[in-house]
Amino acid sequence: MTPRVLVLACGALAREVLALTGNAPHIDVQCLPATLHNRPDRIAPAVRAALAEHAGHYARIFVAYADCGTGGDLDAVLADFGVERLPGAHCYAFFTGVETFAAAGEADMRAFYLTDFLARQFDAMVWEPLGLDRHPELRDAYFGNYETLVYLAQTDDANLSAAAEAAAARLGLAYERRHVGYGDLAPAMAALAPAPFAT
Repeated sequence: MTPRVLVLACGALAREVLALTGNAPHIDVQCLPATLHNRPDRIAPAVRAALAEHAGHYARIFVAYADCGTGGDLDAVLADFGVERLPGAHCYAFFTGVETFAAAGEADMRAFYLTDFLARQFDAMVWEPLGLDRHPELRDAYFGNYETLVYLAQTDDANLSAAAEAAAARLGLAYERRHVGYGDLAPAMAALAPAPFAT
């Protein structure tokens, strides 16, 4: 019998993680709220609580988060439980590929990134939390130092591309789309399976 694996994922990665693990019956996926994406100080405590709940019930637990702005706090939690996470500082890095993202660092210094999730949830995850729905005049205070909105696309979806381009226009930024696919997320999920599964 194949040992059971839990993927404890950021809710902002739910579609991608499920797409990559959906045909692996020994893998369970549990997602923490996507709103933690905007509250990195709450990620490590939330992951700690979830790991404490599930420790001992699975042969392996993998955390589908990067550092995500926790400043090393998430790694400290994972060390306590002997659990691994995704590579890199944030989802933009592992979707692009950590090495590729690092190499583009200086050129992309003034880029604001969207993923499929953020293109889909732009109002709920960016516009409204920053209060721009109530005070659009604050746009330049938040985004005046950016030049380009870079959409790191996981899929070829014309509707998401249009949404990302519209978001760029609302922010007063140039628009660039890069199809990066699942990046480093794909091999990380494949490593949890004893045999190939659909990607």
